[in-house]
Amino acid sequence: MDSVRDRIRTASRLVVKVGSSSLTTPQGTIDVDRVDALVDVLAARRTAGTQVVLVSSGAIAAGLGPLGLSARPRDLATQQAAASVGQGVLVARYTSSFARYGLRVGQVLLTADDMMRRSHHVNAQRTLSRLLELGIVPVVNENDTVATDEIRFGDNDRLAALVAHLTRADALVLLSDVDALYDGDPRRPGASRLREVRGPQDLVGVELGKGGAVGTGGMVTKVQAARIATGAGVPVVLTAAAHAAQALAGADIGTCFHPDGRHPGTRLLWLAHATTGRGRLHLDSGAVDAVVGRRKSLLPAGVTAVEGDFAAGDPVDLCGPLGGVVARGLVNFDAVEIPDLLGRSTRELGASLGPEYERELIHRDDIVILESHH
Repeated sequence: MDSVRDRIRTASRLVVKVGSSSLTTPQGTIDVDRVDALVDVLAARRTAGTQVVLVSSGAIAAGLGPLGLSARPRDLATQQAAASVGQGVLVARYTSSFARYGLRVGQVLLTADDMMRRSHHVNAQRTLSRLLELGIVPVVNENDTVATDEIRFGDNDRLAALVAHLTRADALVLLSDVDALYDGDPRRPGASRLREVRGPQDLVGVELGKGGAVGTGGMVTKVQAARIATGAGVPVVLTAAAHAAQALAGADIGTCFHPDGRHPGTRLLWLAHATTGRGRLHLDSGAVDAVVGRRKSLLPAGVTAVEGDFAAGDPVDLCGPLGGVVARGLVNFDAVEIPDLLGRSTRELGASLGPEYERELIHRDDIVILESHH
C-alpha cells in the first residue's frame, strides 16, 4: 500500500485546495456544475466523518463577469474590486451547494499578514479548529480585498500548505487543471507523469510551468506548497479537480509528495514561509558560520550593516557577505538602535549602554535557516 495515498484515504482531517481555473468559465463566471461536482466529493467525505477544510481560489475570477471585465485586471485596485464582488458570489455558491447535503460553510479570509503576526496566526488557528468542532466546512481564501502587493501570497497554494500545518491536517490535496506533475510540458509528446516525489532529487531537470490566464499559480507554486507541507510532515497529492473523487479515495493518480520526516514547530514554519523580511542585517563570514553552520544566536559583533525600517520583534533577513539571504529571524532591537551596536561585543555594550543591551540581536530559537538560499 502506498503510504501517501493510504494516508489520504484514511485521513480524519483533510485540507483540499482548488484553483480558479477549476471553478470558473473562461468568461469569468462561476461554473455551477464544476462547483457542485467538487462539493459532491467533499460532502461525501465529510458525511463519512472526515473533517474537511476547503481552500478555494476564484474570488477575483468570479468577479470578472459581474464587473464586465474580459480578463483578469493587472492593477491591484481593480483586482481588489473584483475580489470584493466575486468573494460574495463564490461563498453564496458554496453555501447553496453544500446545503444540498445539510452542511454549512464558514468563510475564513486570511492575508499573509495574518500568518506573519503571531497573535493573528494563533487566532486563525483557534477559529479554524472551532469551526471544525462545530461541524462546519471552512472555506478559506486569501483576503484579496485588503492584501497589498508586498504581503500577498500571490496564489492559494502556499496558503493551503500553511493552513494544512495550522490545522494539523493529516493530508493536503492540491486540485488544479492539470492531472499531475510531469517532467516536461504535458501538452507535448514524450512528457511523463511523476508518480512520486520523495525529495528535491526527484525534481532535478523537471520543467515547471507558470499559471494560466485566470489564476496566478502554476506548477512552481504547487511544488513550493508541497515542499512547505511535506516539510511539516503533511503528505500531499496533486491532481486535477476532475479526479478529486479518485484522489480522496487513494487511487493511483496524480503526483504524491512524501513528507520528509521533519516536524518543525509552527513558529519556525511560520517564520520561513509566512513572513517576509522587514529589513536586512548583513553578516560577516564568521557570523554566517555561527548562525547557519553552528546554529548559534546572532551577536552584534558579526553584523556589518543594517537596512530597512523595522521594530523589535519584526522578521528580518540575514544576508551573507555576498548579499544572499541565508536566514530569517525575529530581531530584538529597532532598526534605529542597531547601528550603534555593530561590531561590539555584548559585554562591551552592557558596560557602556546598560544591561538591556547585553544580549543577542536575534536568539537562535528565533532564527530559521533558509536552505534554498545558501
